[in-house]
Amino acid sequence: MELAPHAEPFASGGAPRADGKRIGVVLSHGFTGSPASMRPWGEHLADLGYAVSVPRLPGHGTTWQEMNRTTFADWYAEVESAYEKLRSECDEVVVGGLSMGGGLVLWLAANHPHDVAGVVLVNAAVSSQNRQLLAVPLAKRLLPGLNGIGNDIKKQGVSEHGYTKTPLKALHSMMQGWKQVRADLPKVTQPVLIFRSREDHVVDEQSTRNVLAGISSRDVTERVLEDSYHVATLDNDAPQIFAESAEFIARVTG
Repeated sequence: MELAPHAEPFASGGAPRADGKRIGVVLSHGFTGSPASMRPWGEHLADLGYAVSVPRLPGHGTTWQEMNRTTFADWYAEVESAYEKLRSECDEVVVGGLSMGGGLVLWLAANHPHDVAGVVLVNAAVSSQNRQLLAVPLAKRLLPGLNGIGNDIKKQGVSEHGYTKTPLKALHSMMQGWKQVRADLPKVTQPVLIFRSREDHVVDEQSTRNVLAGISSRDVTERVLEDSYHVATLDNDAPQIFAESAEFIARVTG
């Protein structure tokens, strides 16, 4: 299947720093999204000399029906594969994720506590207080999909190119994956930089609270974004995310 331009993964080889070290960054997009939501961030870091990988999660960037045939384990495996490739080419690797991508990179950090140098989260999803989700295990047997959750962006004229439908089997798989991520949060000991939008119509604040309560990291910074909705990497506060994440990466790999 030929991918649309927005769905193409992004990769940049980077260049060694003045100290000779090559630093890599893996960035994961979110549920029903595509690499388009992370590409500007990835390009910014690439311009600074970092080796960058923005993988396309299986079932994303094609059709929501195809996504219904993929699982949380598939999405995690793609992120881990991107990480392993960069780790083989770089001295240190930092990981970052938007929404479900935040949950995926947290799990990656938990599973690679001595190799992941730092974690950057943007409106990370590891839980939800939306009681409608309680019906998903049954609903997925009756309906293939419901209305989409994409494009929660305050800035006008911007699209994350997400699906217009939410595939319910895939949604249930993500919910099951969250349980494992939350169980393993205490294994996360790396420095963590958290961005959270004050107004987010997709992921509620409790998800960030769960991350902060669960991780064992001592070096934790939380930033509240005042002018963005959920897809903050494409929204008004994107320049803040790009600049502060670059400073964070430089610091934790210094």
